[in-house]
Amino acid sequence: METFWYAIVTMMLAMYIVLDGFDFGVGILYPFIAKTEIERRTVLASIGPVWKANEVWLVVSGGLLFFAFPKAYAAGFSGFYLALTMVLWLLIVRGLALGLRSYLDHPLWRQFWDIAFAGASLLLAIVFGAALGNLIRGVPLNPKGYFFVALWTDFTPGPDPGTLDWFTLLMGLASAAILTLHGANYLAMKTEGDLNARAAASAKRAGWVALGLTGIAMFAIPFVQPVLRLNYTTHPTGYLFTAIGLSALIGTMVLRRRQHDIAAFATSGLFILATLGAVAWGSYPNILIATTTPENSLTVFNASAGTYGLRIGLWWFLCGFALAMTYQIYVHRAFWGKVRLDPDGSPTD
Repeated sequence: METFWYAIVTMMLAMYIVLDGFDFGVGILYPFIAKTEIERRTVLASIGPVWKANEVWLVVSGGLLFFAFPKAYAAGFSGFYLALTMVLWLLIVRGLALGLRSYLDHPLWRQFWDIAFAGASLLLAIVFGAALGNLIRGVPLNPKGYFFVALWTDFTPGPDPGTLDWFTLLMGLASAAILTLHGANYLAMKTEGDLNARAAASAKRAGWVALGLTGIAMFAIPFVQPVLRLNYTTHPTGYLFTAIGLSALIGTMVLRRRQHDIAAFATSGLFILATLGAVAWGSYPNILIATTTPENSLTVFNASAGTYGLRIGLWWFLCGFALAMTYQIYVHRAFWGKVRLDPDGSPTD
């Protein structure tokens, strides 16, 4: 049952990154792709109806982590308190930017919120990538299962690392490149004309950057955290995640070149899912790996709730998951297709 909930929490987090990830990518590209006010409104309209629905999965992930692995939830939220506070403020700034931009019809007002939206999107992509890097590298857990990490120490992984070091920063940059690729594919799927052409060109460039940074990160992981090799050695089936991820990344680049917008977006999403699946496979059964001593690590077995609670919670999860999926599918279905605005900036029929 603990393994099952580990897979569920991983899947929810992966769905959040795939769905809200293209919002981040759109935000990163926003200042460079949209040249006129009508184009800026078109870009914002492409994510406006769905970004709130996408963020539901972050709440779902946090709630399920708290329910299934309360000790890991407590340790992670206390140890990463500063980083999580930064994430909260960046999410708030991004939401405010989308909501307040049109409140005043003044160029400086709109420009301020445009910069806030793009900056928050970029920083969120980097922070989430750095967070994944921290989970891979490990944290200095004490015998009670708690830890504290400064924002940085000597900028190198080790027994007492900071939130930021060269590896977590590498993971952050790789995340930003991957989500930029994902966002560019989404924009190409949702727009026409010059916007579509710029989005497609950006996706081609971002694809090569993502491929390079992902390759460097994959090369670095075994040196930073050798533990991740063990599951692949004992259970080589996990290499399927790596093969699927690599095939999806190459596939999205090929499909992008052939101008298959929907297929390119789908494969960039598959690449993210496979990459996170590969990390989860290598990390299992660890949730938080200790850099101090392996005995201090929090696993799915020593950090989970009681078996009875996990079994009862499964039925509530299935009901909630069905509702969330219905809402998600309805929203995306209702706003499917290309975004077209009238010259005054209002949506066309």
